[in-house]
Amino acid sequence: MSRIGKLPVDFGGDIKVTTEGNVITFTKGKVSMDLDTKGNVGFSLEGTTLTFKNLSESREHRAFWGTYRALANNIVIGLTTGYTKQLEINGVGYRAAVKGKVLNLQLGHSHDINFDLVDGLEASVEKNVITLKSHDKQLLGAAAAKIRSFRPPEPYKGKGVKYMEEHIVRKAGKTAKK
Repeated sequence: MSRIGKLPVDFGGDIKVTTEGNVITFTKGKVSMDLDTKGNVGFSLEGTTLTFKNLSESREHRAFWGTYRALANNIVIGLTTGYTKQLEINGVGYRAAVKGKVLNLQLGHSHDINFDLVDGLEASVEKNVITLKSHDKQLLGAAAAKIRSFRPPEPYKGKGVKYMEEHIVRKAGKTAKK
């Protein structure tokens, strides 16, 4: 039995939730969540509480039950408080700057990398820290992973782009022959 699926999703008074068929719409930022048409999970809306229920005890239905509850909870958290990720740039001459809706990165390549910020994603740069903010958890994680992939941290000097909470395991370099 899903421990996540049986928990209700509570949303405050500033978020209004409407349902139409298999579509749940959260109307603070106009975010919709479409439940699949296969009928793997059911839901009910009572006041400011959204509850999900599985339709059978099959393994697939239990998995969808917890997944859709987690997705709905992520939307509610995103609309109320939002999500942030921080990336740290390490390396001599490595820089980042925000110019309008473009994040300009200088990461030791022969050219600058211009990363377009999609709607719903904000970026700010202070010294060597890039702060990304969004109401969509999936969009934020994908953007942070894409920025990190331009120059992942290397294990010898730690140069590159890394998450703030990430720990880079360092390797010892070559030793001189004696």
